[in-house]
Amino acid sequence: MTLLWHEIRRSPLLWLLVFVPTVLAAEHLFHAHGQVLFILAVLAIVPLAGLLSHATESVAAKTGDAVGGLLNATLGNLTELVIALTALGAGQYMLVKASIAGAIVTNTLFMLGASLLLGGMRYHTQDFNAASARLQAGQLFLATIALLVPSLASGTGEAPGQAFLQQLSVCLAIVLIVTYALGLVFSLKTHREFFGSVRHGDVKGEEEGEPWPLRLAICILGAVTVLVGLVSEIFVASVQEAAVAMGMTDTFVGFVVVALVGAAAEMTAAFSGARKNRLDLSVGIALGSATQIALFVAPVLVLASYFLGPAPMTLQFWPGAVAMMFLATLTVSLVCNGGRSAWFLGVLVIAVYLTFATTLYLLPPIL
Repeated sequence: MTLLWHEIRRSPLLWLLVFVPTVLAAEHLFHAHGQVLFILAVLAIVPLAGLLSHATESVAAKTGDAVGGLLNATLGNLTELVIALTALGAGQYMLVKASIAGAIVTNTLFMLGASLLLGGMRYHTQDFNAASARLQAGQLFLATIALLVPSLASGTGEAPGQAFLQQLSVCLAIVLIVTYALGLVFSLKTHREFFGSVRHGDVKGEEEGEPWPLRLAICILGAVTVLVGLVSEIFVASVQEAAVAMGMTDTFVGFVVVALVGAAAEMTAAFSGARKNRLDLSVGIALGSATQIALFVAPVLVLASYFLGPAPMTLQFWPGAVAMMFLATLTVSLVCNGGRSAWFLGVLVIAVYLTFATTLYLLPPIL
Protein backbone atom coordinates (compact mmCIF):
# COMPACT_ATOMS: atom_id res chain seq x y z
CA MET A 1 0.00 0.00 0.00
CA THR A 2 3.03 2.25 0.47
CA LEU A 3 3.66 2.13 -3.29
CA LEU A 4 0.04 3.04 -3.98
CA TRP A 5 0.16 5.99 -1.57
CA HIS A 6 3.44 7.17 -3.12
CA GLU A 7 1.89 7.02 -6.59
CA ILE A 8 -1.13 9.03 -5.45
CA ARG A 9 1.10 11.70 -3.86
CA ARG A 10 3.29 11.86 -6.99
CA SER A 11 0.50 12.10 -9.60
CA PRO A 12 -1.81 15.16 -9.56
CA LEU A 13 -4.32 13.19 -11.67
CA LEU A 14 -4.85 10.74 -8.81
CA TRP A 15 -5.62 13.56 -6.37
CA LEU A 16 -9.06 13.55 -7.97
CA LEU A 17 -9.72 10.24 -6.18
CA VAL A 18 -11.28 12.37 -3.45
CA PHE A 19 -14.30 12.69 -5.75
CA VAL A 20 -14.98 8.93 -5.62
CA PRO A 21 -16.33 8.95 -2.02
CA THR A 22 -17.77 12.40 -2.70
CA VAL A 23 -20.01 11.24 -5.55
CA LEU A 24 -21.06 8.10 -3.65
CA ALA A 25 -21.98 10.20 -0.62
CA ALA A 26 -23.78 12.77 -2.76
CA GLU A 27 -25.91 10.06 -4.34
CA HIS A 28 -26.68 7.85 -1.33
CA LEU A 29 -26.59 10.27 1.61
CA PHE A 30 -27.56 13.66 0.20
CA HIS A 31 -29.71 12.37 -2.70
CA ALA A 32 -28.24 14.81 -5.19
CA HIS A 33 -29.27 14.51 -8.83
CA GLY A 34 -28.80 15.92 -12.31
CA GLN A 35 -25.84 18.11 -13.08
CA VAL A 36 -24.23 17.74 -9.64
CA LEU A 37 -24.00 13.95 -9.87
CA PHE A 38 -22.96 14.09 -13.52
CA ILE A 39 -20.02 16.44 -12.86
CA LEU A 40 -18.92 14.55 -9.73
CA ALA A 41 -19.11 11.24 -11.58
CA VAL A 42 -16.94 12.57 -14.41
CA LEU A 43 -14.34 13.86 -11.92
CA ALA A 44 -14.37 10.47 -10.15
CA ILE A 45 -14.00 8.33 -13.28
CA VAL A 46 -10.88 10.17 -14.50
CA PRO A 47 -8.54 9.15 -11.62
CA LEU A 48 -10.03 5.64 -11.50
CA ALA A 49 -9.07 5.29 -15.17
CA GLY A 50 -5.55 6.41 -14.24
CA LEU A 51 -5.24 3.77 -11.51
CA LEU A 52 -6.63 1.14 -13.86
CA SER A 53 -4.10 2.04 -16.54
CA HIS A 54 -1.12 1.85 -14.15
CA ALA A 55 -2.29 -1.45 -12.66
CA THR A 56 -2.78 -2.95 -16.12
CA GLU A 57 0.71 -1.89 -17.21
CA SER A 58 2.18 -3.35 -14.02
CA VAL A 59 0.55 -6.75 -14.58
CA ALA A 60 1.62 -6.73 -18.24
CA ALA A 61 5.22 -5.94 -17.20
CA LYS A 62 5.26 -9.04 -15.01
CA THR A 63 3.63 -11.45 -17.46
CA GLY A 64 5.47 -10.67 -20.71
CA ASP A 65 4.43 -9.45 -24.14
CA ALA A 66 1.99 -12.20 -25.14
CA VAL A 67 -0.07 -12.18 -21.96
CA GLY A 68 0.39 -8.43 -21.71
CA GLY A 69 -1.12 -7.97 -25.16
CA LEU A 70 -4.12 -10.09 -24.20
CA LEU A 71 -4.44 -8.14 -20.94
CA ASN A 72 -4.42 -4.84 -22.78
CA ALA A 73 -7.11 -6.19 -25.12
CA THR A 74 -9.39 -6.97 -22.19
CA LEU A 75 -8.53 -4.22 -19.70
CA GLY A 76 -7.07 -1.38 -21.73
CA ASN A 77 -10.51 0.10 -22.28
CA LEU A 78 -12.23 -1.25 -19.17
CA THR A 79 -13.51 2.17 -18.13
CA GLU A 80 -15.39 2.66 -21.40
CA LEU A 81 -16.56 -0.95 -21.29
CA VAL A 82 -18.01 -0.67 -17.79
CA ILE A 83 -19.78 2.60 -18.63
CA ALA A 84 -21.17 1.06 -21.81
CA LEU A 85 -22.30 -2.11 -20.00
CA THR A 86 -24.08 0.03 -17.40
CA ALA A 87 -25.84 2.00 -20.13
CA LEU A 88 -26.61 -1.27 -21.90
CA GLY A 89 -28.40 -2.62 -18.85
CA ALA A 90 -30.40 0.62 -18.65
CA GLY A 91 -31.46 0.24 -22.28
CA GLN A 92 -29.71 3.47 -23.38
CA TYR A 93 -28.52 2.08 -26.70
CA MET A 94 -27.99 5.51 -28.24
CA LEU A 95 -25.55 6.36 -25.45
CA VAL A 96 -23.79 3.01 -25.91
CA LYS A 97 -23.38 3.39 -29.67
CA ALA A 98 -22.37 7.03 -29.35
CA SER A 99 -19.69 6.09 -26.79
CA ILE A 100 -18.33 3.37 -29.11
CA ALA A 101 -18.15 5.68 -32.11
CA GLY A 102 -16.84 8.52 -29.96
CA ALA A 103 -14.08 6.40 -28.43
CA ILE A 104 -12.87 5.31 -31.87
CA VAL A 105 -12.91 8.85 -33.28
CA THR A 106 -11.49 10.47 -30.12
CA ASN A 107 -8.56 8.07 -29.90
CA THR A 108 -7.70 8.18 -33.59
CA LEU A 109 -8.11 11.94 -34.02
CA PHE A 110 -7.92 13.88 -30.75
CA MET A 111 -5.44 11.70 -28.85
CA LEU A 112 -3.24 11.13 -31.88
CA GLY A 113 -3.49 14.73 -33.10
CA ALA A 114 -2.70 16.21 -29.69
CA SER A 115 0.28 13.84 -29.36
CA LEU A 116 1.65 14.94 -32.74
CA LEU A 117 1.11 18.58 -31.79
CA LEU A 118 2.72 18.36 -28.34
CA GLY A 119 5.67 16.35 -29.61
CA GLY A 120 6.11 18.60 -32.63
CA MET A 121 6.21 21.71 -30.44
CA ARG A 122 9.30 20.29 -28.74
CA TYR A 123 11.02 18.50 -31.65
CA HIS A 124 11.29 19.73 -35.24
CA THR A 125 10.30 16.32 -36.66
CA GLN A 126 9.53 12.96 -35.07
CA ASP A 127 9.68 9.43 -36.45
CA PHE A 128 7.55 6.39 -35.65
CA ASN A 129 7.03 2.85 -36.97
CA ALA A 130 4.77 3.27 -40.00
CA ALA A 131 4.24 -0.51 -40.35
CA SER A 132 2.61 -0.73 -36.93
CA ALA A 133 0.42 2.29 -37.65
CA ARG A 134 -0.68 0.83 -40.99
CA LEU A 135 -1.64 -2.46 -39.31
CA GLN A 136 -3.82 -0.63 -36.78
CA ALA A 137 -5.37 1.51 -39.51
CA GLY A 138 -6.13 -1.62 -41.54
CA GLN A 139 -7.91 -3.20 -38.58
CA LEU A 140 -9.92 -0.02 -38.03
CA PHE A 141 -10.91 -0.03 -41.70
CA LEU A 142 -12.20 -3.59 -41.31
CA ALA A 143 -14.24 -2.56 -38.28
CA THR A 144 -15.69 0.38 -40.21
CA ILE A 145 -16.81 -1.98 -42.97
CA ALA A 146 -18.44 -4.27 -40.39
CA LEU A 147 -20.33 -1.31 -38.93
CA LEU A 148 -21.29 -0.01 -42.38
CA VAL A 149 -22.84 -3.26 -43.65
CA PRO A 150 -25.87 -3.34 -41.28
CA SER A 151 -26.63 0.28 -42.14
CA LEU A 152 -26.42 -0.46 -45.88
CA ALA A 153 -28.65 -3.52 -45.48
CA SER A 154 -31.32 -1.46 -43.71
CA GLY A 155 -31.20 1.12 -46.50
CA THR A 156 -32.07 -1.27 -49.34
CA GLY A 157 -35.43 -1.34 -51.05
CA GLU A 158 -36.56 -4.40 -49.11
CA ALA A 159 -35.85 -3.43 -45.52
CA PRO A 160 -34.66 -6.44 -43.48
CA GLY A 161 -36.35 -7.37 -40.26
CA GLN A 162 -34.91 -6.81 -36.81
CA ALA A 163 -34.17 -10.53 -36.49
CA PHE A 164 -31.92 -10.38 -39.56
CA LEU A 165 -30.00 -7.37 -38.19
CA GLN A 166 -29.53 -9.15 -34.87
CA GLN A 167 -28.21 -12.31 -36.52
CA LEU A 168 -25.95 -10.30 -38.80
CA SER A 169 -24.59 -8.30 -35.85
CA VAL A 170 -23.77 -11.46 -33.90
CA CYS A 171 -21.93 -12.95 -36.88
CA LEU A 172 -20.00 -9.74 -37.49
CA ALA A 173 -19.16 -9.48 -33.78
CA ILE A 174 -17.60 -12.94 -33.86
CA VAL A 175 -15.63 -12.06 -37.02
CA LEU A 176 -14.27 -8.89 -35.41
CA ILE A 177 -13.24 -10.62 -32.16
CA VAL A 178 -11.48 -13.44 -34.04
CA THR A 179 -9.73 -10.93 -36.29
CA TYR A 180 -8.53 -8.94 -33.31
CA ALA A 181 -7.18 -12.08 -31.61
CA LEU A 182 -5.32 -13.05 -34.79
CA GLY A 183 -3.98 -9.51 -35.04
CA LEU A 184 -2.47 -9.89 -31.57
CA VAL A 185 -0.82 -13.15 -32.60
CA PHE A 186 0.51 -11.52 -35.77
CA SER A 187 1.96 -8.42 -34.09
CA LEU A 188 3.14 -9.96 -30.81
CA LYS A 189 4.38 -13.37 -31.94
CA THR A 190 4.72 -14.42 -35.58
CA HIS A 191 5.86 -11.05 -37.04
CA ARG A 192 6.82 -9.08 -33.96
CA GLU A 193 10.13 -7.99 -35.53
CA PHE A 194 8.27 -5.59 -37.82
CA PHE A 195 6.52 -3.70 -35.04
CA GLY A 196 9.32 -2.51 -32.77
CA SER A 197 10.05 1.10 -31.92
CA VAL A 198 12.13 3.20 -34.31
CA ARG A 199 14.08 4.41 -31.26
CA HIS A 200 16.64 2.06 -29.77
CA GLY A 201 18.31 4.35 -27.27
CA ASP A 202 18.27 4.06 -23.51
CA VAL A 203 14.85 5.23 -22.36
CA LYS A 204 14.73 3.67 -18.91
CA GLY A 205 15.32 6.97 -17.28
CA GLU A 206 12.28 8.39 -18.99
CA GLU A 207 9.77 6.01 -17.41
CA GLU A 208 7.39 7.77 -15.13
CA GLY A 209 7.08 5.04 -12.54
CA GLU A 210 8.12 1.52 -11.58
CA PRO A 211 5.65 -1.35 -12.05
CA TRP A 212 3.74 -2.37 -8.95
CA PRO A 213 4.10 -5.87 -7.47
CA LEU A 214 1.79 -8.36 -9.19
CA ARG A 215 -0.38 -8.98 -6.11
CA LEU A 216 -0.90 -5.26 -5.49
CA ALA A 217 -1.70 -4.62 -9.15
CA ILE A 218 -4.30 -7.42 -9.25
CA CYS A 219 -5.94 -6.21 -6.02
CA ILE A 220 -6.12 -2.67 -7.40
CA LEU A 221 -7.60 -3.96 -10.67
CA GLY A 222 -10.38 -5.70 -8.74
CA ALA A 223 -11.09 -2.75 -6.43
CA VAL A 224 -11.02 -0.16 -9.21
CA THR A 225 -13.32 -2.29 -11.38
CA VAL A 226 -15.92 -2.35 -8.58
CA LEU A 227 -15.61 1.42 -8.02
CA VAL A 228 -15.87 2.17 -11.75
CA GLY A 229 -19.02 0.06 -11.83
CA LEU A 230 -20.58 1.99 -8.93
CA VAL A 231 -19.66 5.39 -10.34
CA SER A 232 -20.78 4.38 -13.83
CA GLU A 233 -24.26 3.60 -12.51
CA ILE A 234 -24.47 7.12 -11.10
CA PHE A 235 -23.08 8.58 -14.33
CA VAL A 236 -25.58 6.78 -16.57
CA ALA A 237 -28.51 7.55 -14.25
CA SER A 238 -27.71 11.28 -14.23
CA VAL A 239 -26.62 11.75 -17.84
CA GLN A 240 -30.04 12.38 -19.37
CA GLU A 241 -31.10 15.02 -16.85
CA ALA A 242 -27.70 16.69 -16.93
CA ALA A 243 -27.58 16.63 -20.73
CA VAL A 244 -30.90 18.44 -20.97
CA ALA A 245 -29.88 21.00 -18.35
CA MET A 246 -26.55 21.63 -20.07
CA GLY A 247 -27.97 21.77 -23.60
CA MET A 248 -26.47 18.45 -24.70
CA THR A 249 -27.93 15.20 -26.03
CA ASP A 250 -27.12 11.59 -25.16
CA THR A 251 -25.36 11.35 -28.49
CA PHE A 252 -23.01 14.26 -27.81
CA VAL A 253 -22.38 13.08 -24.24
CA GLY A 254 -21.50 9.58 -25.41
CA PHE A 255 -19.48 10.69 -28.42
CA VAL A 256 -17.46 13.43 -26.72
CA VAL A 257 -17.77 13.42 -22.91
CA VAL A 258 -17.69 9.67 -22.23
CA ALA A 259 -14.90 9.15 -24.77
CA LEU A 260 -12.71 11.91 -23.32
CA VAL A 261 -13.32 10.85 -19.72
CA GLY A 262 -12.71 7.17 -20.37
CA ALA A 263 -9.48 7.84 -22.25
CA ALA A 264 -8.07 10.36 -19.75
CA ALA A 265 -5.37 8.06 -18.40
CA GLU A 266 -4.35 6.82 -21.85
CA MET A 267 -4.13 10.40 -23.07
CA THR A 268 -1.80 11.29 -20.20
CA ALA A 269 0.56 8.47 -21.19
CA ALA A 270 0.34 9.28 -24.92
CA PHE A 271 1.01 13.00 -24.44
CA SER A 272 3.91 12.28 -22.08
CA GLY A 273 5.46 9.87 -24.58
CA ALA A 274 5.21 12.41 -27.40
CA ARG A 275 6.92 15.09 -25.29
CA LYS A 276 9.77 12.64 -24.64
CA ASN A 277 10.20 11.90 -28.36
CA ARG A 278 8.71 8.44 -27.91
CA LEU A 279 6.12 8.88 -30.63
CA ASP A 280 5.86 5.13 -31.21
CA LEU A 281 4.41 4.87 -27.72
CA SER A 282 1.90 7.65 -28.40
CA VAL A 283 0.80 6.28 -31.77
CA GLY A 284 0.56 2.77 -30.32
CA ILE A 285 -1.64 3.94 -27.43
CA ALA A 286 -3.94 6.03 -29.64
CA LEU A 287 -4.45 3.56 -32.47
CA GLY A 288 -4.22 0.48 -30.25
CA SER A 289 -6.97 1.78 -27.99
CA ALA A 290 -9.20 2.61 -30.97
CA THR A 291 -8.60 -0.86 -32.40
CA GLN A 292 -9.55 -2.46 -29.09
CA ILE A 293 -12.80 -0.51 -29.02
CA ALA A 294 -13.70 -1.33 -32.63
CA LEU A 295 -12.69 -5.00 -32.75
CA PHE A 296 -13.18 -6.08 -29.14
CA VAL A 297 -15.35 -3.80 -27.01
CA ALA A 298 -18.09 -3.16 -29.61
CA PRO A 299 -18.56 -6.88 -30.43
CA VAL A 300 -18.52 -7.79 -26.73
CA LEU A 301 -21.30 -5.27 -26.11
CA VAL A 302 -23.39 -6.81 -28.88
CA LEU A 303 -23.03 -10.26 -27.34
CA ALA A 304 -23.55 -8.94 -23.81
CA SER A 305 -26.82 -7.26 -24.81
CA TYR A 306 -28.44 -10.70 -25.04
CA PHE A 307 -27.83 -11.13 -21.30
CA LEU A 308 -27.88 -7.59 -19.87
CA GLY A 309 -30.04 -5.43 -22.11
CA PRO A 310 -33.82 -5.29 -22.44
CA ALA A 311 -33.37 -6.30 -26.10
CA PRO A 312 -30.44 -7.41 -28.30
CA MET A 313 -28.30 -4.56 -29.60
CA THR A 314 -27.23 -4.50 -33.25
CA LEU A 315 -24.22 -3.00 -35.01
CA GLN A 316 -26.52 -0.71 -36.98
CA PHE A 317 -25.18 2.80 -36.30
CA TRP A 318 -26.66 6.00 -37.62
CA PRO A 319 -25.10 6.99 -40.97
CA GLY A 320 -23.30 10.02 -39.51
CA ALA A 321 -21.42 7.88 -36.99
CA VAL A 322 -20.29 5.42 -39.64
CA ALA A 323 -19.17 8.29 -41.87
CA MET A 324 -17.16 9.89 -39.03
CA MET A 325 -15.47 6.59 -38.14
CA PHE A 326 -14.63 5.99 -41.80
CA LEU A 327 -13.22 9.50 -42.25
CA ALA A 328 -11.23 9.17 -39.01
CA THR A 329 -9.71 5.91 -40.27
CA LEU A 330 -8.92 7.51 -43.63
CA THR A 331 -7.29 10.48 -41.87
CA VAL A 332 -5.12 8.17 -39.76
CA SER A 333 -4.06 6.20 -42.83
CA LEU A 334 -2.95 9.38 -44.60
CA VAL A 335 -1.18 10.85 -41.58
CA CYS A 336 0.67 7.70 -40.50
CA ASN A 337 1.66 6.41 -43.92
CA GLY A 338 5.04 8.16 -43.97
CA GLY A 339 6.25 7.40 -40.45
CA ARG A 340 7.25 11.04 -39.78
CA SER A 341 5.33 13.96 -38.28
CA ALA A 342 5.57 17.65 -37.35
CA TRP A 343 3.40 19.88 -35.19
CA PHE A 344 1.12 21.17 -37.98
CA LEU A 345 0.12 17.61 -38.82
CA GLY A 346 -1.33 17.41 -35.32
CA VAL A 347 -3.26 20.63 -35.89
CA LEU A 348 -4.88 19.18 -39.02
CA VAL A 349 -5.92 15.99 -37.23
CA ILE A 350 -7.39 17.90 -34.27
CA ALA A 351 -9.28 20.16 -36.70
CA VAL A 352 -11.01 17.10 -38.16
CA TYR A 353 -12.05 16.01 -34.66
CA LEU A 354 -13.35 19.45 -33.76
CA THR A 355 -15.39 19.48 -36.96
CA PHE A 356 -17.14 16.26 -35.90
CA ALA A 357 -17.67 17.37 -32.28
CA THR A 358 -19.07 20.76 -33.27
CA THR A 359 -21.44 19.18 -35.77
CA LEU A 360 -22.78 16.73 -33.18
CA TYR A 361 -23.30 19.48 -30.63
CA LEU A 362 -25.19 21.74 -33.00
CA LEU A 363 -27.01 19.09 -35.03
CA PRO A 364 -27.13 15.75 -33.17
CA PRO A 365 -28.05 12.73 -35.29
CA ILE A 366 -31.13 10.67 -34.58
CA LEU A 367 -31.07 6.92 -34.88
